[in-house]
Amino acid sequence: MELRELRAAAAAGNNSAGELGGICIGSSSEDGVQRIPTRADLFMEQLNATNAKKVALLLVLGFVLYHGLLNWNYGSDSCQWLLSKGRFKGDNEWQPYGCMMHKYSYTDTRRCLRYLAFFGNKNNFVFIGDRSVRLLYDRFVEQLQLPQASASETGDDVDVDDEYDNNASARANVARFEDKKLDILVQYIGAMEVSPALIDRLYQLEQEKQLSSVYVMGLTYGSLLAGNVTDELLRQYSVNLTLLVAPIHRLVAQTSRVLWKLAERVDEEKLPPAWKLVLNEDIDRLNNVARNVFRYTDASVWESAGHIANGLLDNAIEGHRLSAHGQRLEVQLLWNMYCNDQMNYNDGTCCSSAEPHTSLQIVAYALFGVCIALVGGICLRRWLLHMRGQTLYVPLQQQQQQSSQSSSSSSHSHHPANALAVLITDYGTPLVALSLLGLIMAYFYLCDRTNFFMKENKYYSEFSFWIPVAYVFALGLFFTEESRFTKVLNRQQTDELRGWILLVVLIYYMTGAQRILPIHMHIKLLISGYFFLTGYTHFTHIWQTGGSGSMFVRFFQSMFRLNFLSILLCFCMNRPYQFYYFVPLLSFWLCVIYFVLSLPPRITSASVDANPLHYLYLVCKCIGCLGVITVLFMSEVFFERIFVTRPWKALFVTTDDDIHEWWYQWKLDRYTVTFGMIYAACFHIAQKYNVFDDNNHGNLFSRRTSISVTLLALLGVGIYTAFSLLCRNVQNCEEIHSYILFIPIIGYVVLRNISGILRTRYSSFFAWFGRISLELFVCQYHIWLAADRHGVLVLLPGFPTLNMIITSFIFVCASHEVHRLTRILLPYAVPNDWRLVMRNLVIFLIVLIPVARSDGMF
Repeated sequence: MELRELRAAAAAGNNSAGELGGICIGSSSEDGVQRIPTRADLFMEQLNATNAKKVALLLVLGFVLYHGLLNWNYGSDSCQWLLSKGRFKGDNEWQPYGCMMHKYSYTDTRRCLRYLAFFGNKNNFVFIGDRSVRLLYDRFVEQLQLPQASASETGDDVDVDDEYDNNASARANVARFEDKKLDILVQYIGAMEVSPALIDRLYQLEQEKQLSSVYVMGLTYGSLLAGNVTDELLRQYSVNLTLLVAPIHRLVAQTSRVLWKLAERVDEEKLPPAWKLVLNEDIDRLNNVARNVFRYTDASVWESAGHIANGLLDNAIEGHRLSAHGQRLEVQLLWNMYCNDQMNYNDGTCCSSAEPHTSLQIVAYALFGVCIALVGGICLRRWLLHMRGQTLYVPLQQQQQQSSQSSSSSSHSHHPANALAVLITDYGTPLVALSLLGLIMAYFYLCDRTNFFMKENKYYSEFSFWIPVAYVFALGLFFTEESRFTKVLNRQQTDELRGWILLVVLIYYMTGAQRILPIHMHIKLLISGYFFLTGYTHFTHIWQTGGSGSMFVRFFQSMFRLNFLSILLCFCMNRPYQFYYFVPLLSFWLCVIYFVLSLPPRITSASVDANPLHYLYLVCKCIGCLGVITVLFMSEVFFERIFVTRPWKALFVTTDDDIHEWWYQWKLDRYTVTFGMIYAACFHIAQKYNVFDDNNHGNLFSRRTSISVTLLALLGVGIYTAFSLLCRNVQNCEEIHSYILFIPIIGYVVLRNISGILRTRYSSFFAWFGRISLELFVCQYHIWLAADRHGVLVLLPGFPTLNMIITSFIFVCASHEVHRLTRILLPYAVPNDWRLVMRNLVIFLIVLIPVARSDGMF
């Protein structure tokens, strides 16, 4: 509707208060004149989830095109990114351009070499060059030795410069390290400039037929310290480097890799007297010559080593020698280049090939493709019918939406926009929902199962964690509204609680803050609060309704909402069910809740009125539940025997057929859901006997009682915070956490509800996120974070803050759309008739049989 039409309607004397998209635009003033809607009103109307998703779709298409052009022009080889670009994050952490770098420890390095040696690979490394290459060799060998032996055996205490400057013996220019257990040979060949002897040595190395070797070369010319780099000297340097092209080509032909290490810049102010004539301008000119010579050869110019040296120039020893930290970073780059594709570390995507697809993934995406093709065929048919002038069927709901959007042009039934609207099928049909899910799953696959988009390592700092947390809570407080309810833990309040819990947890995962123990423990508390709330809400529903004969249907509806997305991702992303640990835990405890509460006698608010003995039955159920959990916890062997039993073993083990991850997550919150049920029972019984009153906007207790309870609640929250700050061992902290977690959770509930002012207000911002909290938690693995949540997805390289904002926006829109599509499919998958539910369950189990057989469940 045009702005002038709205104003004309207002001027015609329509005195009724109008509302546009939830914003009052027709309020009457004191003189009875209706306020004319402004452009700002119309703009605010467009700020909704539907339009946000359209913007997100355009962003995705734009970044697909952008990264497609990058891959077309520069290739998709992440090894090239590893060796060419990068930047320093805080604390001098190196981040390669567009890929993730694994930090290889002594154990990781030896494991890689043993793995390659087992398959017959000869691990051969050759370092050829000047002082900087010798230092790199020393650090490389240090990585292969035990820490206590590395300092003495690698010669760190030897002044390498003195060896060269004083014309040490030939032995000083040659070094060798060999470990037959690892089948590795590391050699160093000293060379200050290109010489006939060096070229002959390269040909000898080629004749040794050491396949898949790595050669690191870097040298300038013998009289570098004398300065005076003339054009003639640069020309001669270029000629000398050209002599290396032929032997390098023959080495690469043997599937070896040759890296040319550029000369490192110096800190001219800190140089000793012998180096005073060396200028960075001359070093840059020499490096440009090397780039020009090797640009079109098979050797790779190792640009990122130069970036590391430049970034740590202030820490250079005597102004010209790279610090030990910089040398170790360069060694890490070498190990990532050599091992990542073989070891497949989750946090090491540089030089790692994309994960191969499986037959199950092919089938899953083929089915989605069929749905998309059918919807496309339906749209095409409607378009052809429209072009022939035939009347098209429009669902009543869609027709009403169209009429509300174009009421002023109802006489123009053949308006192009109206015609386009009827071409698209109803978005509420399951076929369209499945088609949209297929497109979303394709985006998931593109982000996390290919190297099409870039990925980076997480980085934690106090600033990167606390600033987003503060910003999120500022937004939450800004969007505070009056609640329609006065009850404790009403629906809006529980949505709010789930929302801010998930947002803080997402920030925790994004920044990698798990290394900070107090933050780690508070995040565990928030996740426990989510489980606590699950026990509370489901117990409350059954207590108040008694199931009403539909407990069976409600159980499967809840299970479908919990598991639909996770199971879909298991098929499409080739991940085990246990990979999304939060969903299996919620599903398991949901089964426990319904099993305990459905055991006869079924205890409800009405049943305890009719038979007070049901209070005793309720206590027995809770004690029995806690007792069974304790028995399982006391015997890990018994626990494993139960959960590794076929056919449900596949639900609880990881890709490596390991159940310890399930054991760890289960025992951490083993009592949490039961605590939530017990709290719900105590709460409703106290409410039944008028211990407090939450039916109005007043406080729950009298003034004196409220002060006492508030102090106790603050004490409970403070005790847990003090405990997390004082605890020093993660295992001990988590063990104690399982027993005391209910104290701060109940303390928060009391502080949130004891005042009528706080209880009757809620944050619509947090509540909105709370309604899609499950989708947010699951989707983050693949389209917000990367590499199975070990890194961060990069759509806009070079701008980390803006990239985080864009990926977050797309991630939230995709999660909201998945939530909407799940609600559309829910009544078809879990109808209200229990017989139809059983039929669909049997069909689902039959479909799972071939999948289970392929995974060895039978």
